Amino acid sequence: MEEPLVTIVVSPRERFSCASESLESIYEFTDTPFKLVYVDGNSPSKVQSYLQEQAAAKGFELIRKNYYLSPNHARNIGLAHVNTKYLVFIDNDVIVSPGWLKALVHCAEETEATVVGPLMCQEKPLHEIIHFAGGESHVLIDKIGRRRIREKMYKQGHRVPELRDRLQRKQTELAEFHCVLVRTEIFEKIGFLDEQLMNTKEHLDFCMTVAEAGGTIYFEPTCVVTYVPGPPLELSDLHYYMLRWSDAWTMTSLNRLREKWNLDEDGYFKTKYKGLGWRRRDTIIRPLSRRLTFGIKSHLLEKWLTPVDKAINRYLTDRYTEKQRQLTQQQTPLQLPKSPKTALSSN
Repeated sequence: MEEPLVTIVVSPRERFSCASESLESIYEFTDTPFKLVYVDGNSPSKVQSYLQEQAAAKGFELIRKNYYLSPNHARNIGLAHVNTKYLVFIDNDVIVSPGWLKALVHCAEETEATVVGPLMCQEKPLHEIIHFAGGESHVLIDKIGRRRIREKMYKQGHRVPELRDRLQRKQTELAEFHCVLVRTEIFEKIGFLDEQLMNTKEHLDFCMTVAEAGGTIYFEPTCVVTYVPGPPLELSDLHYYMLRWSDAWTMTSLNRLREKWNLDEDGYFKTKYKGLGWRRRDTIIRPLSRRLTFGIKSHLLEKWLTPVDKAINRYLTDRYTEKQRQLTQQQTPLQLPKSPKTALSSN
């Protein structure tokens, strides 16, 4: 059997109720040999049992943590278990299509790319609405000398059939962690993913860091995958979803991005501050308000529920922070993987 070039690292994004559909799509539509490391961050008992059964049946490595994980923390746990030339970070709510992994690997092999991103679609029906088709991510200095972040995602909202024949492989500046192939050896230069970027803009930081280290990023449109965002579909998703999109995690991430890249606190950041909690408002508060009013939209009730949401959110994040402080003292530090080439040369 051909030795795999790729390890797929699956990690939780914002909920657990899409885990089985996502994992089953990987095994159904992947004909390229691969290893798989599944990072399970405190999934509910039903999902935990399912993953244990699948790991035993399919032979993948399952790493269970009995606490919730921020995205980069989960990815780093998986990264430490990689020993192949490439790895793919993929979220647990992504559905792949036939030939997806082969297309990513072919692009990396033919272009010597460090990072390859797919044609990323969003929501159902699958593989129809574009979320992302390459983009821009860099620091620019404006006319008055301010250091500002440039973030742009190409073709978002367009339909795949309308653009499919016109999309071509190209070098780009941006890929997203929904699904991305990475050449493992780059981590010997850049280290682990930055865990202070807890829930947002970590893909910007990663891509700019790769570029700063001399790496290249490509967009590969023959790979098509779809991420299926929340709302949390089951009650057991709710706690993690609220923590994942907490105000505290968002502020920590934005402050880290600004300080790390020496960015001015311009309109980009002020707009993000004003929008704190928008996902919870859209997916929890508004639907709850309409249920309580039997389908009638009530701005007054939504306004009343907002401080309740804020208070619950602060409680959850404060409790999580204290538990993590205790756990950190007990944990063994992760070790960066070595690419196969580096591992051979060091022996």
